[in-house]
Amino acid sequence: MKPPTPAAEDYLKTIYAHTEWQPEPITPKALADRLGIAPSSVTEMVKKLAASGLIAHVPYGPLTLTPAGRMRATAVVRRHRLIETWLVRELGYTWDEVHDEAEVLEHSISDRLLEAINTHLGRPTADPHGDLIPAADGSTTRVPAVLLAEATPGHTGTVLRVSDRDPAVLRAVADAGIGPGSAVTVVDAGTVRLAAGALHPLTAEVAESIWLTS
Repeated sequence: MKPPTPAAEDYLKTIYAHTEWQPEPITPKALADRLGIAPSSVTEMVKKLAASGLIAHVPYGPLTLTPAGRMRATAVVRRHRLIETWLVRELGYTWDEVHDEAEVLEHSISDRLLEAINTHLGRPTADPHGDLIPAADGSTTRVPAVLLAEATPGHTGTVLRVSDRDPAVLRAVADAGIGPGSAVTVVDAGTVRLAAGALHPLTAEVAESIWLTS
């Protein structure tokens, strides 16, 4: 079997990422929306991925990765998140700047360079946004988490992850002094109390982008 193309790898990575923090599998329409492409293009690629044994799919139903597809997806995710970590730690990028760079580099750097980066960084287990970096065998160790927007008032937890889908949200979170490892107490859906005692209001979009320890 020929290795997946960069476009196919982007599909697999997106399908994988969709269920990292919630259990519902992705639909073809949601996949098209996430990738910003026409549903007809998704239909064609889904057929190719299914024929290659990388996804399981029934017409009009949700998409799930086969074991082979999951292994390929985690390999791409591992590359992407190690590159993001490298760009932030070593090259002075901020966490809202790295996604697009990693999208390009993940398909081009060699396995040897990737492992050199991994070793140089001390084999990190999470990227700057708190997303887990799969091990070479595809495994991850997840901590139980709750979305801040769904946490009950009075809940105190540590920020595990901030979604990197919107750079503006990342900048707003950084301006609030919040990031992975921050301790916060939920006052209500729109307000948190930081460890130092300061109250900080959050937009609904920001509250929907932060995961806390449960």
